[in-house]
Amino acid sequence: MAQDNAAPETGDLPELEEFITDGELEALKAERDEYRDKFMRALADAENARKRADRDRREAEMYGSTRLARDLLPVYDNLSRALAAIPDDSRAASAALIEGVELTLRELTKVMDKHGVKAISPAIGDMFNPQEHEAMFEAPVPGTKAGQIIQVMTQGFLLHDRLLRPAQVGVSSTPG
Repeated sequence: MAQDNAAPETGDLPELEEFITDGELEALKAERDEYRDKFMRALADAENARKRADRDRREAEMYGSTRLARDLLPVYDNLSRALAAIPDDSRAASAALIEGVELTLRELTKVMDKHGVKAISPAIGDMFNPQEHEAMFEAPVPGTKAGQIIQVMTQGFLLHDRLLRPAQVGVSSTPG
């Protein structure tokens, strides 16, 4: 009994050219090329979507806490101001309270550092950097050059490599 799915011998198959005209063959080749192009584009789109989703996920991990970090900056500022406002003659009498505020500030700084929040701490005499500093005022100060920082009002902060808040500074306008 012969099998129905057995491959016929090569000589038993008529040539395709007998059934397909040159024009039809060219149309089939064009259609094949069009489907191949669509497939390759779909493959590229899928790969781009995967890369974009991966990048978005990484950015969400790194920068998803931006709003929370910005909301914590005034807490940091207030704790720093509280420590700076204590007169020297009151420090001995309030040692336990001061130590508690310092520990709280230190713990807040550790948590911020753990999550990629880094302080921008310009010093007096540093040059103004518009990428990290916000000039709150300009004043002529003898002995300084134009563009030097003459006062630091608040520290700035970065979240990884993005600016959360610029450091607020006063800048010298003295001509050099």
